[in-house]
Amino acid sequence: MMSMNKETLTRLRWIKHFESSGNLGITYQRCGISRPTLRKWLKRYSEFGIHGLIGKSRRPVASPNRKVFEEQEEQILLLRLGNNLGARRIQNELKRQHHLSLSLATIHDVLAKNKVKPLRRPKRKKKILRYSRSIPGERVQVDTCKIAPGIYQYTAIDDCTRYQVIEIYPTRTAANTILFLEKMVEEMRFPIQSVQTDRGKEFFAYKVQEWLREYCIKFRYTTWAASSEWESRTSSTDRSEGILGIN
Repeated sequence: MMSMNKETLTRLRWIKHFESSGNLGITYQRCGISRPTLRKWLKRYSEFGIHGLIGKSRRPVASPNRKVFEEQEEQILLLRLGNNLGARRIQNELKRQHHLSLSLATIHDVLAKNKVKPLRRPKRKKKILRYSRSIPGERVQVDTCKIAPGIYQYTAIDDCTRYQVIEIYPTRTAANTILFLEKMVEEMRFPIQSVQTDRGKEFFAYKVQEWLREYCIKFRYTTWAASSEWESRTSSTDRSEGILGIN
């Protein structure tokens, strides 16, 4: 026996009530339905039996407003899956190759209907903040980096000439910081007006600040973790050279 849903069982009760009473008027009143409705289901029941009481989709077989047919869907999916194109480029290619004009909303509907995964957006490289000054020594970037246990690299880069000074120390202390600053002043051979560092405690030590004031060098620190040019340039080559220098 076929399984019937609630609507089909209700229609079958209408038919059985009419067969038992033999009166259309009584069936209208008892079942609370209109005459055209009962006559429609009586006709279907007489032609197809119980299968005729199963409801059919009300969707039209052919819609005059339909814009995309199977052929157009295949063209859209081929451009998407074959060439990995977005909706806008699919729209342009349909015009160019097939002289077909479709809206972006229609193309999106076709892709959603076929459960096509969205395209991955390419990751854009972060813009590097490049420090630049017009006068040598106007500002020098100073930074420290731990290479290995007991190996700390001090790096200084002039924002105008890109001249570098690099040294390795066993600890990151105020005393070693002063030693490196003295080496920086000696090797750069031009007056240094200011240095810029991060918030490392080795730069904020009282002795370091006193040394900077004695040499009339201004001190400033970065207020954000910026990816600057001098950080990237010393990240690999200079570190390896520093380690080789130790060995």
